[in-house]
Amino acid sequence: MHEPVTAQPQHVAAAPSGLLAPDTTGMNFYRADPALRDMLRIHLPDTLFRHIEPHLDRLGELAGGHLDECARLADRHTPVLHQRDKFGRDVQWIEYHPAYRELENAAFGEFGIHALSLRKGIMGWPDNYPVVAKHAFTFLFNQTEFGMGCPINVTDGCAKLLANFGSDALKAKYLDGLTSTDMSKLTQGGQFMTEKEGGSDVGTLTTRAVQEGDHWRLYGEKWFCSNADAKVVMLLARPEGAAPGTRGVGLFLMPRFLDDGSQNHYRIVRLKDKLGTRSMASGEIKLEGASRRQARSRLRADGRDGEFLAAVQRRQIRRADAPRLSRRHDGGQEPRGVRKPHHRPAAGTTADA
Repeated sequence: MHEPVTAQPQHVAAAPSGLLAPDTTGMNFYRADPALRDMLRIHLPDTLFRHIEPHLDRLGELAGGHLDECARLADRHTPVLHQRDKFGRDVQWIEYHPAYRELENAAFGEFGIHALSLRKGIMGWPDNYPVVAKHAFTFLFNQTEFGMGCPINVTDGCAKLLANFGSDALKAKYLDGLTSTDMSKLTQGGQFMTEKEGGSDVGTLTTRAVQEGDHWRLYGEKWFCSNADAKVVMLLARPEGAAPGTRGVGLFLMPRFLDDGSQNHYRIVRLKDKLGTRSMASGEIKLEGASRRQARSRLRADGRDGEFLAAVQRRQIRRADAPRLSRRHDGGQEPRGVRKPHHRPAAGTTADA
């Protein structure tokens, strides 16, 4: 006979578990991380370290306080895609919770994390910041809201691509907005790369680029586009008649709005219902003849475009290893959603080869 189970009296408090993460509400994340301070002292000039430390201290305080509260609200109140504006016009727009806008103001406005490596004068420093300093701010900010980390980094990457590879005309038109810390002038960036056919394997993408005079029109679908309503987007497409694989893929700049103020010819089909980074809008994009400019001054026939895009491809392939890394912390369990990518082709092989 089994002994009867006796219910625990309700007034008896449960024993505290040592496995619960501590409550970090109100903590200054910068002051709580002496290893970060030591690393910055080693890798930054003393004058620069002393200049940025008060700003890091403020961000550390915000990360454990006000921005943490904003992050919780923004994760609970996710973006909403609207198909028409308030006048009933066919103009798509995404509605964000005010808490998300507070996160944007801190990241892009007060600290200018997206532009630290490209624009002089941010937070009173007369030069560009080295990447070590930039990533110190990124590291602290991502601890409060990782979803906003994506718009920060894709805007930074979009501006960097434009600065390195864009024509003088494109840089004159778009670079200032991409690196602005004035929220009324900022044009956030995006990088629309992933397709159903070409996520881990960029060379298999099917988006087509058709040249019309001095610009191009693009046709196809992008399957996972973070910062879906970005005002300036870098993306990959294959010009008609170009070679297969990464060597035939071109890099293009696509504005959300055309010079006459109308929306460009692409639609946000829907926003993704994600498990994480829910505060930030990721969407599926349908390209319907969107007008774009080639980001590079010309398509090269010597393979250098292929080399550049191969580097993008290698980065995508490394992302396929993330499920394996996570399995080390879950007892080896492998849900069905993780199995599927293992059989997906990538650069001539499968992700689990």
